[in-house]
Amino acid sequence: MNGLPAPGALDGIRVVDLTRILAGPFCTQLLGDLGAEVIKVEGLDGDPVRGQGTLKDEFSGYFAQFNRNKRSIALNTREPRGRDVLHRLLVRADVLVENFRPGVLAKLGLDDETLARRYPQLVVCSINGFGSTGPYSDRPAFDFIAQAMSGFMAVNGPPDGEPMRAAPPISDLVAGLYGALGVCAALQARTRSGRGQRVETAMTNGLISLLGYLSAEYFTTGRAPERTGNHHPIVSPYGPFRAADGEIAIAPSNDTFVRRLLEALELGHILKDPRFADNAARVKNRVELTGILNLRLGEADADTWIRRLNAAGVPCGRVQGLDEVFNDPQVLAQEMVLTAEHGEHGPIRMTGFPLKFSATPAALHRTCPELGEDTGALLREHGFDDAVIDALHRDGIVGGLD
Repeated sequence: MNGLPAPGALDGIRVVDLTRILAGPFCTQLLGDLGAEVIKVEGLDGDPVRGQGTLKDEFSGYFAQFNRNKRSIALNTREPRGRDVLHRLLVRADVLVENFRPGVLAKLGLDDETLARRYPQLVVCSINGFGSTGPYSDRPAFDFIAQAMSGFMAVNGPPDGEPMRAAPPISDLVAGLYGALGVCAALQARTRSGRGQRVETAMTNGLISLLGYLSAEYFTTGRAPERTGNHHPIVSPYGPFRAADGEIAIAPSNDTFVRRLLEALELGHILKDPRFADNAARVKNRVELTGILNLRLGEADADTWIRRLNAAGVPCGRVQGLDEVFNDPQVLAQEMVLTAEHGEHGPIRMTGFPLKFSATPAALHRTCPELGEDTGALLREHGFDDAVIDALHRDGIVGGLD
């Protein structure tokens, strides 16, 4: 955060963020990274993630990862005066993001009709588990449930094992991504119509959309694809293979790349074997082919093979742990690790910006806020005088002023 960052793509956009946990905060973090002003509205006890993950001096790196570039106001929206404050924030807002279950926003007096009437310019983004219609709309959802019910787990895992979830909370993350994309699209539409609209994305829907060729195979054949572990279900060879000192991921996605791979390994002759002559045969005889490749790759270390395969134009790379990833020279060159000072908590590390812009770059304007850190400033910016602020604090409507 040296110097003043250039204005971001969403500079001048104000976001009121009612979200907590992960999918919603990731959405609003992305909007903040792109330059939007994000006001995180937290209950007086704060976002539960403030107390989750490994805490260092009562500070959550998990919370810091997903709540940078935000200001925090601690507000009791269960009370009418708290909801009045929220309405005051919305007068100047361009975007409202929420990840309650369907119907909860209406209980706060923010139903679609009221929002459209009072704030016609407002883009409202709703992120939930299953969508706001259908028999499951009222169900609570977490990432594991979305992975299970979307079919995502059913297609992951070893052939002879149980369905396997992805370790990262992928349904939360993709819902956050779709939410941010939807907000940007709705803001663009507003430039033509002058009016906001409601955007909705659901964790389960997001994962269904990521099934890719697996859903295409099901639609074509009517059969659920078999699990193939770390190997590609419809291409072979394609997966992790064993060098002398560790695993290499190799991804020859068509016959041209397969030929390059086998010639680089001095195994080109096996293409004359009917078992390996085309992709269908190689998929059928995947185990035998994998054994042949592992035997050859085991004759040298991973770095030797990676240099040779890259020189031959074969997509490949070492299977890396996080300690290797976050010290990888390419990752560091791409600034995918950020380090920032955070007051008494000292330097904190977080992942960087995957989107690169030539003119309006994403930037780290501020680290995550303390609970209610900006309550007083935000209230004054929205027209509350000190006497009213003191009364709101005294009556338990706002926090963060101690």
